[in-house]
Amino acid sequence: MTVFLRPARSTDAGAIGAILSEFIDTTAWMPRIHTRAEDLSFAGRMIDKGWVTVAETPSVRAFLAQDETEVNALYVSSASRGRGLGSRLISAAKSRSDRLCLWTFQANYAAQRFYLRHGFREVTRTDGTGNDEKMPDIRYRWERTSS
Repeated sequence: MTVFLRPARSTDAGAIGAILSEFIDTTAWMPRIHTRAEDLSFAGRMIDKGWVTVAETPSVRAFLAQDETEVNALYVSSASRGRGLGSRLISAAKSRSDRLCLWTFQANYAAQRFYLRHGFREVTRTDGTGNDEKMPDIRYRWERTSS
């Protein structure tokens, strides 16, 4: 499978919003607090800010949104999980920075395993009062080590 990483274009908002909506709709513990239209609008705003990198195979199958050192989102379509797209995206983000930080929900065990595998370390846990979903979460950090 040939994978291309590239900056997202405004025309990718539909695919990115669909990937985000699919995750919410197919994850039992994830509450839906926004409409699918709001997911699409959110995707468009992230693209407009220049935060989003997509993985194409040749259609958009995954995306990562990064604002400087903060990874705001990393999602892979369900049909493309386990094929290394998330790893390609996080590796590309790491190649552009000496430090990355992100949040994931405590209920998202797959994401926790993924980030630990990619060298992230837990910094703190919260009860979720600070996030929109009101779900307990974990802060992770990755820092480049000198070799």
